[in-house]
Amino acid sequence: MPDKIMVVDDEHEIADLIEVYLKNENYEVFKFYSPKDALACAGEVELDLAILDIMMPEMNGFTLCQKIREDHTFPVIMLTAKDEETDKITGLTLGADDYITKPFRPLELVARVKAQLRRYKRYNPSLPEEKESDIVSHSGLLLNIKTHECHLNEEPVTLTPTEFTILQILLENKGTVISAEDLFHRIWKDEYYSKRNNTITVHIRHLREKLNDSVDHPKYIKTIWGVGYKIEK
Repeated sequence: MPDKIMVVDDEHEIADLIEVYLKNENYEVFKFYSPKDALACAGEVELDLAILDIMMPEMNGFTLCQKIREDHTFPVIMLTAKDEETDKITGLTLGADDYITKPFRPLELVARVKAQLRRYKRYNPSLPEEKESDIVSHSGLLLNIKTHECHLNEEPVTLTPTEFTILQILLENKGTVISAEDLFHRIWKDEYYSKRNNTITVHIRHLREKLNDSVDHPKYIKTIWGVGYKIEK
């Protein structure tokens, strides 16, 4: 079964172009020029990824992303016409996993799509039985790597694929400080990292909110200033 990708952009030429490149990679594409129609689709179709433009009438991409995140954890890539840090931070804070700035190279967008889907599909539900290594736990926090589920004190916690991956890396390396740059490269592989890039910082903040954790008195994610992040053993 081909992966199902939703594309939402009120600029018809851009949406049509993305559709062509994704179909060339054998993805099933659900294309919308209206965010309201797209939101209806998200409630009816089991999607694997969404590409959302930010600047749209009726409902902007931020609001659409926020509404999608109320019920779904599939990856979201934001398209922005402005290379502004505030747009990127806003998108990431609302649950986006990646962003790309217009004008973009279609092949770069396809590469980003493949990278997000690889991480999202990494958790193979077809394995015959649950192994002990599929479960990572710490102080009431439990991650099931196979099913991509997170529980805190036996209550489910909804995480985006990026948030899940960050938490998994930190839990699997308990007691070890992982730098933001290392986390960035582990998640996005060979992409260029700048010290001004606060993508990881935003995701860590979002994780803390979901885990009811704090910077000053962390139970889970501890910031080692100037070095990185760790979870104590």
